[in-house]
Amino acid sequence: MNPLFTLLPEAVATVSADSKPAILQQLARRFAAVYALETAAVLERIEERERLGSTGFGRGVAIPHARIDGLSRPVAAFLRLESPVGFEAADGMPVDLVFGLLSPLHAGATHLHALAAISRIMRDEPMHAALSQAPNAEAIYGLLSNVIDRDAA
Repeated sequence: MNPLFTLLPEAVATVSADSKPAILQQLARRFAAVYALETAAVLERIEERERLGSTGFGRGVAIPHARIDGLSRPVAAFLRLESPVGFEAADGMPVDLVFGLLSPLHAGATHLHALAAISRIMRDEPMHAALSQAPNAEAIYGLLSNVIDRDAA
């Protein structure tokens, strides 16, 4: 069975950012580079969604997401920040794990199911700890791809 979204190894990185706008910019650049999208279009859609309310999920996690033209299925990117950054999260905690999701423009239920799957992954305490402590992007990708494949089965 196919997972609810695609996460490619190149879409996972450890980065440095000093503000919420810097995080969103890096996320947009990563999505654009990995999934052949326009950086400006991705950033515009993510910022548009963010203006509706912060996607700061709590417990140091943000899940910026948007729907965008040019995709045939949901795609994800994951950034671990070198140090926590304020993200206007509901719990007031700064963010250091950012799990981005982009879905096709008209992917209503598909988008919501993918968001729910990401939310479940990020609420899992052992997974949260493992992602925070993984030595590098390759290890982070390994952790995420294992749980994504497992949940799709």
